Amino acid sequence: MRIVISFQRIVMAIFRYFTWAFLFTIVGLALGAWLGYETTGTVEGALSVFFICLVLGILEISLSFDNAIVNARILRDMTPRWQRRFLTWGIIIAVFGMRIIFPLAVVAIAAWIDPISALRLAIFQPAEYARIIGEAHTGIAAFGGSFLMMVGMKYFFDVEKEVHWIQVLESRLSKFASVQGVEIGIVLLLILFFSRQLPGDEAHTFMTAAIYGLLTFLAVEGLGEVLDATQEQMETVHKGGLGAFIYLEVLDASFSFDGVIGAFALSTNLFVIAIGLGIGAFYVRSLTIMLVDKQTLGQYRYLEHGAFYAIIVLAVIMYAQTLMHIPEVITGLIGAALILFSFVSSLRYNKANPGWQEKEEAHGR
Repeated sequence: MRIVISFQRIVMAIFRYFTWAFLFTIVGLALGAWLGYETTGTVEGALSVFFICLVLGILEISLSFDNAIVNARILRDMTPRWQRRFLTWGIIIAVFGMRIIFPLAVVAIAAWIDPISALRLAIFQPAEYARIIGEAHTGIAAFGGSFLMMVGMKYFFDVEKEVHWIQVLESRLSKFASVQGVEIGIVLLLILFFSRQLPGDEAHTFMTAAIYGLLTFLAVEGLGEVLDATQEQMETVHKGGLGAFIYLEVLDASFSFDGVIGAFALSTNLFVIAIGLGIGAFYVRSLTIMLVDKQTLGQYRYLEHGAFYAIIVLAVIMYAQTLMHIPEVITGLIGAALILFSFVSSLRYNKANPGWQEKEEAHGR
């Protein structure tokens, strides 16, 4: 009886956090099947698009689990009002902004056409639309890779960081953080290295986009601090308002680059991709809120570390994808493995050090 009650509570808890994700999944898959039937006029076509939407949703979740952990780390310091806005406004930006508007903007800029023409191209000439997106891959990967690399580096190059998962490495990185701008120097060296592996025009595109990604990180981080400081003075609220919201949205966008480009391997239809990746985005948002409410990051000591290692690996892979094709499944598996190892290490630490949370709270950590 107790087992049944516990199971019911777990199901109710999951449904509470993932209600909107479940609803969007049902509506999205139904729309996908309808779109497939309208496009092909056959049941087989409807089932094919239905399956593609489902696979794209799973792909997005697998690629973005580390994103949810990092989001939760930032979101836990935000006010409840901004947390709600992240779940509502943020999901609109994630689904429609990154999955529809962003690819259209890329095509419009790359082909020197207006957005309406880009939309017509996506609807009536999906193969040409996909080709243009593919040709813009170098710049997109360089920009997103630089931004994510800075996110990962900033976590480990921190003089105040006291908890280390891989002690021999992280303790040294923390000490080197006293050297101002060390993480920027490392990212610039990586940019130079990868740009030298590319031919002339591509090398220029890579370097330009990568530097813009680096500058965007610095601008967003600086803007976030200014906005949150201003908000704190005006509204007397703790850190975590508009600035943190903007930072989260740019971070989400950087994570989405890889999935949006990879989705064209399964479909060239803009709306099929938007539905499939949108399903995944809803689950990532819901998972983020659950991690915050359940204080999961505080219970598992090294879970954040695994996520940030996965971010750095993803950034390197995005750089490397300008030189060779790396299947998205490999990226997802590496990220999942790092998070799994950090989770297992956290469980072992909890078992060997009972009551460690209370002790650290007593010391103000």
